[in-house]
Amino acid sequence: QVRLVQSGGGSVQSGDSITLACAASDKISTYLVGWFRQAPGKEREFVSAMHWIGTYYADSVKGRFIIARDNAAKTLYLEMNSLKPEDTAMYYCAAVPQYSDAYRTAATYQHWGQGTQVTVSA
Repeated sequence: QVRLVQSGGGSVQSGDSITLACAASDKISTYLVGWFRQAPGKEREFVSAMHWIGTYYADSVKGRFIIARDNAAKTLYLEMNSLKPEDTAMYYCAAVPQYSDAYRTAATYQHWGQGTQVTVSA
């Protein structure tokens, strides 16, 4: 059972940058890994995903967010740039051993981080 522990997040102003980290208890270099977010009163939505097959972003964050993985450190990152108030949400990392075309769907993922809050003020 892979355990994911998140760090980072916090309160920033519009236009600022922040990086989230997600440390895995085991090797996840071959896993499909991703980031999702959930704002109050809204459903959990896809942000980004990564596999050796490809890297994927939601249209709302494309060009602003960067997903990266340090295989040696077993850590997943989400670099968030040019933040906007609408990026305010609880962010979650996720992982599953095998690739799936349904990488945008939360139900695809088997392991989840505990979540970390990002708040962007105007």
